Amino acid sequence: MLEFIRNTHIDFIGFRKTAYTISIIFTIIAVIGFMRGMTYGVDFSGGTLIQYRFGKEVPIEDIRAALKQFNLQESVIQRFSPEEVSIRTIKLNEEQKTAFDKTMKDSFGDVKTVRVEDVGPAVGGELRRGAFVALIIAVLGILIYVGLRFEFRPAATSCLALAHDGLIILGLIAIAGREFNTSVLAAILTILGYSINDSIVIMDRIREKLAMRKKEDMKTLINNSLNETLSRTVNTVLTTLLPVVALLFFGGKMTQDFALTMLIGLIFGTYSSIFIAAALFYDWEMRKPLRR
Repeated sequence: MLEFIRNTHIDFIGFRKTAYTISIIFTIIAVIGFMRGMTYGVDFSGGTLIQYRFGKEVPIEDIRAALKQFNLQESVIQRFSPEEVSIRTIKLNEEQKTAFDKTMKDSFGDVKTVRVEDVGPAVGGELRRGAFVALIIAVLGILIYVGLRFEFRPAATSCLALAHDGLIILGLIAIAGREFNTSVLAAILTILGYSINDSIVIMDRIREKLAMRKKEDMKTLINNSLNETLSRTVNTVLTTLLPVVALLFFGGKMTQDFALTMLIGLIFGTYSSIFIAAALFYDWEMRKPLRR
């Protein structure tokens, strides 16, 4: 796939200052997004969960259409069986729950309410903290693994690029007004795995070349490593990008947040692996070379 990028001679390191500028700009945009505030989904902000059992299979689209009169068509609808679904939405009072049930029965006939649960803001806040702790633990775990697998410098620069990815993804989600929910969290953790995997492949090639280094200067060595792994990096991201784009444009409401986060993450994860992680390693080496 994409044979024309197998023998490239791109000066990636020469582009590093421009890449740093681009990253700084997007980081500032991300910070602005955080300052505006993150919109949290029901999972993290609290709300009401109602589980219904219908007399027959009802399409999710029909349920969402029925919720439109309450302006709750963006609620999270999950199917447990052909006849049973749960609806997670904003916190409803008793009067709203009664009206909700009446609408369901008027719209679909034989409907039984299996359970109704309210998730308070305290629980939602605890879940939010748990989600961000999970992200931090993931980055620290990756730092430890890559540090043991390689050396501290490639581990540190790879994880800096990883933190760069996570910050920009979260900031762009916030500035776009999209909800931070469990599907977005799952997408971010997936992207962190993709990004660090690309960085490891590149750093491994750099390490191989350093071990048998002869007359190549550091800039040429790293550029050659990046060019030699470019086809693998691009092929990997394109293979993943195609189904993600299909989910974004042709998937349902439930998959759009996940797909959008994956799309942003794939773009910035690939960019940071190629232009940021290796460039940071190069600048560090130039300032204080390791003895080899």
